[in-house]
Amino acid sequence: MGRFIQIVEVGPRDGLQNEKAVLTPAVRADFVRRLEAAGAKRIEAVSFVHPKYVPQMAGAEEVMAALPPAPGHSRIGLVLNGKGYDRALGTAVDEVNIAMSATDGFGLKNQGLNVDQQVQMLADIMAGRANAEGAPGATPKLTATLSCVWGCPFDGEVSVEQVSELVARIAALGVEEIALADTIGVGDPWSVTKKVGAARKAAPDATLRLHFHDTRNTGLANAYAGVEAGIDILDASAGGIGGCPFAPGATGNIATEDLVYMLERAGFSTGYDLDKLIESARWIGEQIDKPRLSALSRAGGWPK
Repeated sequence: MGRFIQIVEVGPRDGLQNEKAVLTPAVRADFVRRLEAAGAKRIEAVSFVHPKYVPQMAGAEEVMAALPPAPGHSRIGLVLNGKGYDRALGTAVDEVNIAMSATDGFGLKNQGLNVDQQVQMLADIMAGRANAEGAPGATPKLTATLSCVWGCPFDGEVSVEQVSELVARIAALGVEEIALADTIGVGDPWSVTKKVGAARKAAPDATLRLHFHDTRNTGLANAYAGVEAGIDILDASAGGIGGCPFAPGATGNIATEDLVYMLERAGFSTGYDLDKLIESARWIGEQIDKPRLSALSRAGGWPK
């Protein structure tokens, strides 16, 4: 097997949060189980946000309660603030992913906090973790996702310097894994190379993860650029579903099955069963009444 590329499946959270269909916690838990059966080891299963703002994510506690223990798997909960973090701690999530933004405009729209306030929010959470009884191991693993790295729907262009400075501030607080997200799908492979390089210099000890949306059909090309730049962890969503309710025009993530196909044809290893993954993508498409959205869900894998 070739170099291993870990794909973090985000369909149950980022995938479903922008769809018109509101699925029950039981169906969303079933989606998680199907994806794990297809090979997903890390999966963003829920989001601890207020259901008034994102009704598609209501019942996060119910989703987690419906999932049986799965040794060797990691279920991730996304949070936007300290209240969400406290909710996450009351469940069986294995990881907590803190959402942040590279820009004031998106931060204020998405969670009511500008960049400096988001950094302070993260600092408060990290301080609480340091004081937790029984640490280390008393609290779930914590990661951070930095949105709008390649552009903001409200503030426009995002410079390499903005990204570099903020990544350094996040890493200085002790966050060991930082995801760089192209929330509105405006990135290109060359800018991926530049910003990954800058982030690596800003936080040489942190693990970097990349999260791309395919709004302008550059998602897989950007993933390729990231892998070529040495990134070993990528986010993707089964069926290519997704988007952000607070980012006008944002559409789906790169499809997990399309990414797996591209990587494994090139000789990389992902640990996914492509046929089962395509089945899962087709299944969720039926649940949200959007059948066969991705290239692989339409064409299948390599002709047999």
